[in-house]
Formats: sequence, structure tokens, C-alpha cells
Amino acid sequence: MASSTVFTGLNIFKCKQPTKLTTSTRFSNSRLQLKPNSVKCCSTTTTATTDEEATRRVTVKNGNDSLDICRVLNGMWQTSGGWGRIDRDDAVEAMLRYADAGLSTFDMADHYGPAEDLYGIFINRVRHERPPEYLDKIRGLTKWVPSPVKMTGSYVRGSIDVSRKRMDVPSLDMLQFHWWDYSNPGYLDALKHLTDLKEEGKIKTVALTNFDTERLQIILENGIPVVSNQVQHSIVDMRPQQKMAELCKLTGVKLITYGTVMGGLLSEKFLDTNIAIPFAGPPLNTPSLQKYKRMVDAWGGWSLFQTLLQTLKKQAVAGSMIGVRLGLSEHIQDSNAIFSLVLDEEDVNSIQEVSERGKDLLRVIGDCGDEYRRA
Repeated sequence: MASSTVFTGLNIFKCKQPTKLTTSTRFSNSRLQLKPNSVKCCSTTTTATTDEEATRRVTVKNGNDSLDICRVLNGMWQTSGGWGRIDRDDAVEAMLRYADAGLSTFDMADHYGPAEDLYGIFINRVRHERPPEYLDKIRGLTKWVPSPVKMTGSYVRGSIDVSRKRMDVPSLDMLQFHWWDYSNPGYLDALKHLTDLKEEGKIKTVALTNFDTERLQIILENGIPVVSNQVQHSIVDMRPQQKMAELCKLTGVKLITYGTVMGGLLSEKFLDTNIAIPFAGPPLNTPSLQKYKRMVDAWGGWSLFQTLLQTLKKQAVAGSMIGVRLGLSEHIQDSNAIFSLVLDEEDVNSIQEVSERGKDLLRVIGDCGDEYRRA
């Protein structure tokens, strides 16, 4: 699974009180059947002490559980191999530079190679080399991606303790849970144990990654207070704006999105290229480029994708690299530029016109995360 990138304002829904789900709010023909006046949603504003903080940070929340994070996350999938050798010292220095620039939320996973270990070294550097108020802004989000075995309390606790030790923190800021096989209902057992660990103070917030709408609703109906679901989302992959966004708006669960720049495919580097001709364009030589090229193929193919890139070039939005290749390349200025990006109505309409010429990936692939569960 790819690491998270952007917490998109497009997908932030904040309700006065999340609605308790019942059978009356089950999906029917991809539409929610709601009781009259069953939910009231307010605007998508967030509370912050300054205008800059309101732009840069957002709070994910469910009941008494909440965590404020940077809207642009540093995705650390790239530390897992396939992008180049990661030097530990260079990587930690790069993490400090990102944090110094205000990009202070890092997203990782138990299976992203040394990512959790790097965070542990980084957070200790912060504790010793930065003031206490600096540390208050740092967030480390990780994922637990177990095999679908029996989810006992001791097994879950042991797995989470490994991440806590690697990241050198008494409590994980956010634990994002993934489950491979929906036919095995053990994901509910795992989440209940994770909730117990949250009550013990070993986890601050429980969240999901790559869950579909149906299972998210089941989880919420079981009283498990997840604050967010991390899913793939881009101009090419608009699936989260369909069924998932509707449920999130109803319940107050937020979406953290990854793949926003498709591993770098949404950049000038791939404009006016024909990858069918050997050596005619940039190589698709990383796991992320190969992953999102498959999404392009499912959506409409390379020719239509070129039309999309040409449209984006006119809007000057291509090239904001979010996933971090720590110590290998750096895009702090590009990432910070996201906060000042403004698209007018004409920009949005022209992008949407091209995007709609592609296939509906909800029909082609299925709901959010289904690409990880297809036979």
C-alpha cells in the first residue's frame, strides 16, 4: 500500500454530532436512506489560533478522540525500498528539514522498511534539539497491516508494542488499521482490541486504511470510534467522492488521501511522452510509478492521460511531490506551495471536463481499497 500524502480539504466534513448508524441508514443503490432531520452538518471550517494554522492544520475527531495534523503529510512509503538506498543519517536530517519547514506530520507503516525506526531516531533528535513547543506539532501516524489470522488481545497488543518501541513513543498518535480479507470478520475483533489499547493510553486515535464504505459503516455501527480512513484519491481516481464521501459527511469520519500526485505521474516530467516507445520518456522505475500507471490504464489509457496533463499544465498545478524520498530528493518548497494553490472556476471546469472522459473506477475496480482485495 502507498503512503499517505495529502489531507484534501475537498474531503473534509465536520458535523455537529456524528449520527449513530442504524439499519435505517444502510446504503441502498449507492445512496443513503436517511430519516428526516437525522443529521445536521455544519461548514468545513476548522478551529485554529491563526489564519496560517487554519490553512496548515486540521483536526480529525470522533467523540472524545481527536488529533490535529498537518493537511499535507509526509508519506514514507518510499523508505521501504525500490526508490533507492536510504541512508539513515541523511533520512533523519531530511525529516528535520521537513518539520522545520512546517511539514510536521509523518505517515508510515509497520511494513515500510525502516520507516518506524527512522521516526524513532527523528523524534529523539527533536526532543533534544528543538524546544518543547516544537515537539507539540510533530505527529507520527503509522499503520498496522496484519495477516488475517485470529485477532487475540495478546496478539494485537504485541504488534502495537513493536511499533511503539520502534517509534520510541509511549503512545502512537494514530494507528491506521488495514484488513486483507473481508470474508474473515476478525477485523472487528482487532479493532475492538485496538480501542482497548487506546483506552489504556497506548494509542491516541484509531483509524483505518483502505476500507470500503460498507465495512466502514459496519465498524461504526459496532461503536468503534475511528477518526479517519486513508484511501487513494486523485484526479484520475475519484472513487472517494462517491459512496465514501457521503458516509463520511454523515458520520464525521475524515478522509486522508494518498496517491494525489500519482507517484509523480501528475507532473511535467511525463508531459508529451510516449511510454510505448522504449527509452522515449522517463522510466517507470519505482513501485509508485508502476502502481499508478496501472490506474491510468484502467481509467482511460496513456493518450487520455496526456490530455489531462496538458490541461493541468495550463493551470500550473503539476509537480507538487508529496511522498518523501528522504535523503535522495527533496521537495519541501513544492509541498509548501500547496497551501497557496488557488484554482478558479474555469480551472476546475476544464480539469473536470477532461477527468470525466475517463472511466468510472468505482465501476471498473470497485469501492475504495478494493484494488487490494481482487483475486
